[in-house]
Amino acid sequence: MSAYYPTHSTVANIAAVLALTLASSVASAQDSAPAPAASASAPATTDAARAALAKKEGDVDQAKLLKETLSAADKQYSLLKTGKQAVTYDLTYSYIGQQLIQANFTDDKLTLFDIQNTRSHTVTNTVSVDHGVMDNLTASVTLPFVSKYSQSETFSGLSNAFGDISLGARFQPFALSRDLPALTATGTLRLPTGRSPFKTIDGQGLGTGAGYTSVTLGANASKVIDPVALFGSLNATLAVPAKHLSQTRNGRTLTEVRPGAGIGFGVGFAYALSYNISTTLSFQESISARTKLTLVDSNGVASESKTSMQSSAMLNMGLGVRVSPLTTVNFTVGVGLTTDSPDFTFGMNMPLHF
Repeated sequence: MSAYYPTHSTVANIAAVLALTLASSVASAQDSAPAPAASASAPATTDAARAALAKKEGDVDQAKLLKETLSAADKQYSLLKTGKQAVTYDLTYSYIGQQLIQANFTDDKLTLFDIQNTRSHTVTNTVSVDHGVMDNLTASVTLPFVSKYSQSETFSGLSNAFGDISLGARFQPFALSRDLPALTATGTLRLPTGRSPFKTIDGQGLGTGAGYTSVTLGANASKVIDPVALFGSLNATLAVPAKHLSQTRNGRTLTEVRPGAGIGFGVGFAYALSYNISTTLSFQESISARTKLTLVDSNGVASESKTSMQSSAMLNMGLGVRVSPLTTVNFTVGVGLTTDSPDFTFGMNMPLHF
């Protein structure tokens, strides 16, 4: 998960809701409290109580912490002020274990049958830079560096390379309202700068990128229902075919890949346990249509095959720890719910504001 950063308007919206609730609670307490007995020490006692309850320098209120929690869950829920920059460092580990069955039939006869157990450990270091173009428009660039260890019965190897660079924009079309959800439109262009899985040796699993260009458009919404912040997202992805390939697969040559369109959605909530501890729980799923592969045999005859539709679902649990007035370190554990998902993931991100 990526972390986004709160803006003054969104934080003010959340603060207003919590402040209103707090004010109502205080007012009710004051109305129901018995009148204090008159004494000479009453003014001094009252002043001391006010001083003790006053917010000290460096303290953070629950509204701000709740917003930081929400921002950590999905960075698309808040935008930067004009001219402001923010940098985030993300460290993510994922594990995938699969059992692959390969079978080829020639003239209705089984000519190849093989079962392979593969395991993949991937560590991704990502630096994201956000820039506030306007108060309601933020541009971003993401640069990942991927270390991937792949192991099977026939191969084991380590790959270290840059992943796919992403260029993104987030736009809030409407002014924030206390009564309505905060809406954000998003767009991301993913460039095939990583090591393509279609240009490595088939079966080694050492690709660090998708191998093709893709565009994702989406919308996000968040709403504070004191003391919980709810959020959700919906997106669609289209990909540009990867052509002019030359990867050998089971005696045939892969020449073109046409990825299917995809849709995704996610829901979750954030909750501030205290001034320094916050939690998140979210569910996300993405569904991709069948991918078309063009393969050429030794006689130069091209044929087309299709993969099955893929569905990836993850259940994510997060913990945020505020280590300084400006920095909250967020930890996330994800569990795969389908066979097309990673078995589990672990992530840590640390936002830095400038």
